[in-house]
This record gives sequence, C-alpha cells and structure tokens, in this order.
Amino acid sequence: MKPLVHRTLKTAVKFTALASIFGLLVTNSAHAQSSVRLYGLVDEWVGEQKFPDGKGAAVVSGGGMATSYWGLGGVEDLGNGYKAIFALEGFFRAQNGAYGSFTGDTFFSRNAYVGIASPYGIVTAGRLTTPLYVSTIQFNPFVNSYTFSPMVKHTYLGLGSFPTYTTDMGVVGGSDWNNAVEYSSPNFNGLSANVVYALGNTADENGAKKWSAQFLYFHGAFAATGVYQYVNFNGAPGDLTSLAQSVGLAGMKSQSVAQLGATYDLKYVRFFGQYMYTDNAQDTGSWHVNTAQGGLTVPAGLGWIMASFAYSRDGGGLDQTRQTTSIGYDYPLSKRTDVYAAYMYDHLSNQTSGDTYGVGIRTKF
Repeated sequence: MKPLVHRTLKTAVKFTALASIFGLLVTNSAHAQSSVRLYGLVDEWVGEQKFPDGKGAAVVSGGGMATSYWGLGGVEDLGNGYKAIFALEGFFRAQNGAYGSFTGDTFFSRNAYVGIASPYGIVTAGRLTTPLYVSTIQFNPFVNSYTFSPMVKHTYLGLGSFPTYTTDMGVVGGSDWNNAVEYSSPNFNGLSANVVYALGNTADENGAKKWSAQFLYFHGAFAATGVYQYVNFNGAPGDLTSLAQSVGLAGMKSQSVAQLGATYDLKYVRFFGQYMYTDNAQDTGSWHVNTAQGGLTVPAGLGWIMASFAYSRDGGGLDQTRQTTSIGYDYPLSKRTDVYAAYMYDHLSNQTSGDTYGVGIRTKF
C-alpha cells in the first residue's frame, strides 16, 4: 500500500513556447467546454510537541500528515489538444480558522497560476510549487508532513524558515515561488521533466532570481528523481539578508541545492532513499550541508507502517549535525479519510532534543 500524495505536479518556462501557443490559439475558433471544481483537505491532530532546545506543549494543531488547504481549479478545452488551465489554492489552519500555513502567509499561498496545456507540455505562470518540494515529498515515507517527516524537517524547517531553534541548515524560499514561469514536458515512457524560473520583480535588481530543473521517472515498482535548485539574491529584495541575520550569518549571496531520490516497491515493503547537497555562498566564504534520508513503508492490515531517518551535517557555518527519526501508522477509513498516529525524535548538536507525538485525522474533499 502506498502513502497518499496531495500535491499536483506542474511546471516551468520557455517564452518561445508561450508565443507559439498564443499564435495557435488566436487562429483557432473552436468553441470550448469548461469546468471548475472545488477541492482540498483538512488535517488535524492532537498530541504533544517539543522543538529542539525548547519546551514541550500539549497541542491541537493542523498539518499532522498534510497541511490543510482548499482550492479552485479550472480547465477550458480550446480544441486541437490545447486547454487553458488555472488554480487558486490557499493553506489554512482549521484549529483557529486562520488562513495561511503560518501567520503572515499569503491568502493563495499554495498555488496561484494560469497556463496552457498542450500535446507538447504545460506552461504555467504565477505562484508555483517548486520542483524541489515535489521531489522531497514523493520520495520519503511521510510525504508532505511538516510535523512528522524527517526529510521535510531537514529541507524546509531550517535556515530562515521560521525555526524555533538556531540552525543554518535547510533550504531558503519555501515550497512555492512567486513571479514564476514553469514548463512541464509530456510523459515519455515514465520519464518527465520540469523547469521553473522566478524573477525578483525589482527594478535594476535582475540578479534576484531563482531557477530549478527536475526529472522524474516512474516505471513499475521503481521510481527516481533528480532536481537542482539555484537561488541568487542581493540585498535589495531582502530575501536572504534577514534570514542570514536570524541565525547570525550576514552577507548571504546565493544557495544551490542538488537532490537525488529513489524508491522501490516490493509489495510487502517499499524502500525510500534521498541525498541532498546544499551549498550556501556568502560575501566572504561559504558553507555546505550534506543530508541523507532512508525509510520504508510496510503494509499492516488495511493500513501501513511508516519509518524514516534523516541525517544532516553542516560543513562550516554553525558546524552542526542533525538527526531525526519518525515512526507512524496510517489507517484508511475510506478513500477520502484516514486516521494516523506518529512519533518523531529530533536532535541538533549542542541543543536539547525535541520530540513530537500524537494522533490525527485527515479528510479530502
């Protein structure tokens, strides 16, 4: 049995593709059929949470296995294999009714894009999910859990990502990019590719940019991915300056991330593996982080047992190591609703350990 994946793959950039598609559309007078749908999920859990170097607290919180969100998506058939598509998706916190996955998050924080799907691929523009996030969640047993997934913790809850503890490990920029254009290739016998480019949108600051490229391969029991992400900032947009200062490391210039992942399903057990190399450049000097994750899922009754371990080592900077272990059980009540229980141990060097445990329910609509 395989864990659920709640993110839709989309993808990135070629202005020439946009121009050619527009030319075809304006010469095509075919009458279109359109559809719009409402969708999303709600996830709440109850338990206790203690971050590294912090104090424990009993919580009723969201996002145990997946961050709650809602969305509106639409498709219009333009004829000759072309379709106009859009999506407006926002995270929310059901425990208090607030929008966004955190205080200060935007209203349509998950996705907000419009695009064209064609036999030659998909082009979208707006606020887009990054390829790195897609690879990160698809190749670890806890998928997109910000609460219990060790790999998500090591990737997105670190450097400048609203940590409650001091660390310079992790990826900047979050799981979504603003001002982005994305191209997604067709599927060639299980192989597909994604490219995304995001601008700083600040006059005279064209150096403030982000780009990423990814491949995904699915063939029977085996799947693999490779992704590269580059974020180049300067002081004017302020994307890295405040983040670096938050952990006492000023003068950050850019960050490069390379990640590989693979999974193999033997039916009675499914194995997961990931490796990530993160290079952080400063005005003077740099530091890098090596991260590895291994995990498995095992069918147990109608549900499955999940286990994962992630290890990161900082080669410079704050000179830290991080070890995170999680184990959990997910049980489907129906095709749309499941209940789960999980425990996570999290330790950063020179800080007291953290642990989180709880039970929750998740339902899709």
